[in-house]
Amino acid sequence: MLRAARDGNLALIECLDAHTEERRFVLCAVGRDGADGVFTLFEHLADGNPYDAYVLPDPDNP
Repeated sequence: MLRAARDGNLALIECLDAHTEERRFVLCAVGRDGADGVFTLFEHLADGNPYDAYVLPDPDNP
């Protein structure tokens, strides 16, 4: 990911959630198609505390 950022192949894009229309920040890989940029969305940033939004895996309960 750091190499992609250094090479200019990583972007953070502000989008709207398709269901709630809330603002989201989405991490994207950037590819090239000639002079055009091609964005592949692969993660959104959590609002607030991510530890409140997600349940982490329990190593004792796979």
